This record gives sequence, structure tokens and C-alpha cells, in this order.
Amino acid sequence: MSARKRKAIEETHPQDELLRTDRLPHIWCAGCGIGTVFNCVLSAIRKSETPRDDIAMVCGIGCTGRMGGYLNLDSFHTTHGRAIPFATGLKLARPQTSVLVASGDGDLLAIGGNHFIHAARRNMDLTVICVNNFNYGMTGGQLAPSTPFGAKTTTSMIGSPEEPFNFCQLAAAAGAVYVARWTSLHIRRLTESISEAMKKPGFSFVEVLTPCPTSFGRRNKIRSSIELVRFYHEQSVVRNNINPNEAALDFNDKIVLGKFVDIERPTFMDNYRLVNRRELGDWPKLQREVLLPEKENGG
Repeated sequence: MSARKRKAIEETHPQDELLRTDRLPHIWCAGCGIGTVFNCVLSAIRKSETPRDDIAMVCGIGCTGRMGGYLNLDSFHTTHGRAIPFATGLKLARPQTSVLVASGDGDLLAIGGNHFIHAARRNMDLTVICVNNFNYGMTGGQLAPSTPFGAKTTTSMIGSPEEPFNFCQLAAAAGAVYVARWTSLHIRRLTESISEAMKKPGFSFVEVLTPCPTSFGRRNKIRSSIELVRFYHEQSVVRNNINPNEAALDFNDKIVLGKFVDIERPTFMDNYRLVNRRELGDWPKLQREVLLPEKENGG
């Protein structure tokens, strides 16, 4: 092999085809786990073998929201908390598209929480990847709905007095058909999980716990990413197929990971087509028996 060819190979990243390399280097801090998660997303996209023209990513505001800017596919950077409604509109307009939503815990489940609940209830065919770093990392490290009880942030200097959301429990209760949680340490399992979620018809939710040494770690005496990764390694336990109620996030106990939900139920589009056919078929009868009497009675 010539020196020139060897140099070309060395300078080419395996994921270059899916990257907007002109926008690199990225903005993520040293030690942040989002880059690792992003690499897992790219690997899952390759593994799914979905045509590139049939994949789109929708992101919200925050550190994780920058993923869409580096992905060399159709991508949308939306307003704060509104990634899921944008993704819903995209899916309804172009049903053949595999729509990924990637955003942070604050964007998806604080300001965007109501959209999350109703998309799961409707069973919209979306793959939602929530990168959970336990605080609002981009805007100063404030208290988030994911912040563990007792953890310190810029707005809870003596420790959070709130119990955090169990996002996996919320997703399952709202109607998600696929629910899993991993950390950025569990690269192979995370990649496999995202790939499964992409292939699953309906609302799929994958939570990823990641280090945030800059904002969260240094305020909680875990100043380096290596310490955080070691913490995940020592504290994590994989328990597949359990009720997500049993997977509460408690830093004083084991952090429960795994694939918790993998079920089948009709998607929103399935139900929409079913109801549309039924209403069109029964419309004259419905008009005679329900709508016209109400109109005659002043209804």
C-alpha cells in the first residue's frame, strides 16, 4: 500500500458518510457522553439498512440538540421542547420516513413533557432518544426533572429536594411500545437498542445516561468523565423485561438498565386509517341519526 493511500485511509473516519464533516469539530465538552451516543446513533442507522432518503432526525434545544447539525441526512433543529410535534408532522406528511428524535432530558420531558405523553398515547411511529445528563447542561447546569434527589445544581446549591422523573416508567405508562435505558458506557447494547427501536412500529423510547463533567459532575464531586464512567460501571445492573416502576433512578442504589418494554399495538396511522374507513362507510347513517336531529333541536 502506498504512503498516499495509507494517509487517506488514516484521515477518513468510518462514519464520514453520515457526518457533515465541514461542521466539525463539535461543540461538546471534553468528557461529555453525547459524542459517544451520537456515534451509536450513526451505527444504528447503518445497521438498520434504511435508505438515507427515508431517514430524518428532529432535535430540540440543548447540548444533545446539536446532533442534527452534524448528521449528513435530512435534519431539523426545532424550538425548545417542540421536537416531538415537529417530528409528528413530518411523519404524518411522509409516513415512509423513519423519524428519529434526539434531545435532552430537559427539552423532551420538562418543557416538552406534554408533547411526549401524547405522542406515546397516540403511538406515533417515532424513535425518541433521550440523552439524560441530569441537568440543563447548555444553559448553566440548572435543576432538571431528571436531577437525582440530593444532587447539587446551580439552582439547588444545597441539593435537589425533588424526586426525579422515572422517564421509562412515564413512557411505558403513556403507551410506548418499546422502552429501554442504557448508559454511554454500554455502546453495543445501546446501538442494538436504537436499531431495534427504529424497526419497531410505534412510539419507541431509548433513555441514555451520560456524563456531564462540566456542569453536573463538578458540582457533585465527580469532576472527570472517567470517574463518571467508572461510577456507571460499578453502579449499573442490567435487568431486562422488568416493570419500569422498578427502575427508579437512585444514585444511592443500583442504577437499573435494560430493555423494559417491547410490545405490539396499533400505531396512530393504523388507527387513523381504520377510523377513516369506518366513518366514510357509515357517514350517511351517522348524518341521519346523529347530526341532523341535533341540528333540528338547535344543537
